[in-house]
Amino acid sequence: MKTILVTGSSGFIGYHLTKRLLENNYKVIGIDNMNGYYDVDLKYYRLNELKKYNSFEFYDLDIEDFDDIEVVFKKYDINIVVNLAGRAGVRTSNEFKKAYINTNIMGFYNILELSSKYNIKHLIFASSSSVYGDNINIPYKEEENTDYPVSIYAATKKCDEVFAYTYSKLNNISITGLRFFTVYGPLGRPDMAYYSFTEKLLNKEKIEIYNNGDLKRDFTYIDDVVESIYKVIESTPKEKYNIYNIGNEHPIVIKDFINILKDSLIKENLLPNDFKLENFIEYKDMQKGDVYETYSDTSKFYNDFNFKPNTNIEDGINEFIKWYKEYKNV
Repeated sequence: MKTILVTGSSGFIGYHLTKRLLENNYKVIGIDNMNGYYDVDLKYYRLNELKKYNSFEFYDLDIEDFDDIEVVFKKYDINIVVNLAGRAGVRTSNEFKKAYINTNIMGFYNILELSSKYNIKHLIFASSSSVYGDNINIPYKEEENTDYPVSIYAATKKCDEVFAYTYSKLNNISITGLRFFTVYGPLGRPDMAYYSFTEKLLNKEKIEIYNNGDLKRDFTYIDDVVESIYKVIESTPKEKYNIYNIGNEHPIVIKDFINILKDSLIKENLLPNDFKLENFIEYKDMQKGDVYETYSDTSKFYNDFNFKPNTNIEDGINEFIKWYKEYKNV
């Protein structure tokens, strides 16, 4: 039985990946610091679901603490590390710069150093579509220049990719970075737009839409993301350092997205059929750090792994709303 270390195992992507691995007879060591960036109850809900599996062990640790994390590396014969721990959120990062730098750069440095020291066979880490910044060449391809991030969050992810490349060269370790594009789905983060929009509409509160709703996002369903990571885990890396886009290749205009969300809420009888969405929208100017469009080209990943995320937005949002209805008991 292979042993995999998943950092951020109680997070959104971390939970779904860990569950998939446990269901496929991997032993998983989970690390998470259970911080209060968003509802801790949701994190503990995910954690308690994972604890139902005998092959799961959990450590409440912070990747910023090198000595504490090294205890885990020493204790187990770890084959693969998947680093999903980190601080997310473009807008928040511009306010809490030091916290993002400490976790996303220094914390990731600890993972790189320990993975090299303990001869980990393959390190997989979460990067982000944010690294493309305001790049006008769309869809985004991995070879595009990413030297101009427009948020602190994006800058930290760019740094991670650079450090990962260097560590791979210096220490001959296989490292794969995955640039995720707007991941959504059941058990998702409450700070994400689709989740917060849902809560505000149900509470008859106004939702804030930036740039008059003229923004586009490449929404990628969680099951497709997990399948992508799983295929990387199961593979033998072609190169010592690899970087891939993980996206749906179908950007959705935010105005259209909100209507899809509204229709799903009506379908689940959470909003009345005659709900007037226009009465609950407040338009705002473009925010610093935001980009107009995210649009992935995933041909490189498809060529190497014969898989392409394909869940359409209507189906994905319907699955989220079904989960939300049950989780919140509404």
